[in-house]
Amino acid sequence: MNPHPQGSIPLVAVVGPTATGKTALAIALAERLGGEIVNADSRQIYRGMDIGTAKPSVEDRQRVPHHLFDLIEPDQPFSLADYLRLARETIAEIASRERLPLLVGGSGLYVRAVVHGLLPPPVAPDPTLRASLEAAARSNPEPLLRELAERDPATAARIDPRNLRRVVRALEVIRKTGRPFSEQRQTQPPRYRTTTIGLTLDRAALYARVDARVEAMVAGGWLEEVRRLRERGFGSELPAMTSHGYREMLAVLDGVLSLDEAKERIKRSTHRLVRQQYAWFRTNDPSIVWLAADRPDLVEAAVAVLAGTAPGLR
Repeated sequence: MNPHPQGSIPLVAVVGPTATGKTALAIALAERLGGEIVNADSRQIYRGMDIGTAKPSVEDRQRVPHHLFDLIEPDQPFSLADYLRLARETIAEIASRERLPLLVGGSGLYVRAVVHGLLPPPVAPDPTLRASLEAAARSNPEPLLRELAERDPATAARIDPRNLRRVVRALEVIRKTGRPFSEQRQTQPPRYRTTTIGLTLDRAALYARVDARVEAMVAGGWLEEVRRLRERGFGSELPAMTSHGYREMLAVLDGVLSLDEAKERIKRSTHRLVRQQYAWFRTNDPSIVWLAADRPDLVEAAVAVLAGTAPGLR
């Protein structure tokens, strides 16, 4: 018998822009509350892409159980529907052991799909059409971006134009059905009793954190990580390699950019990503409880939020 009827599984989501310290807070909460972490970062699903996606360290993963990391190779397809299926199975399994699932990550669509019951359009992939769209995106994405803006302005406004995988999927659905992608997204009643904590930080301080992290990633071997990926046959044409900063690192390997030029480009583009992430979470989930990421009592404040807004969380 399922001990958690529909909508009764407690879930904590920890969200916010990159470099705000989501992982650190989630680990502290998991240790305090008997929890396990479920990944909600669309780039940390790839094997071999560790440094550039800021995956939790081996030491962090040893402190508490982590799920849905390193799921596939960078050249394997993976959809929102695939993620939702795995996330729901994992959350149910964690809850069945009387543990607390913590959904953690900055991929707003992943979080929203789990927390708010978002259902992807029920349109099966069309391999021929998708291959054609992906080839066009690699050659010159601008015509595809214009087509999406004309045929579905709502989706075009919501998708990061650098996320060509999502652009291609939206156009695939539009061309197959003749209807805007945004009109075909459905929802179902939420499966979980969710409290969402968002981490925020003064913009200048967050940019400084971002810049320091980029420097640390490069010092920690990011370029060598990308070199290994290329040697395994994973090139810039893959959607996975559009992950933040990877194309700049490939450009360094090709001699197109110096390492210093690449770092500066990555820092600037990550600042833009921060703004986009803030806009996404504030627009799509007004129920988020925002906490300052640099407050000295952050863990205690988060525990107090959970105690006050989600009674029953132990």
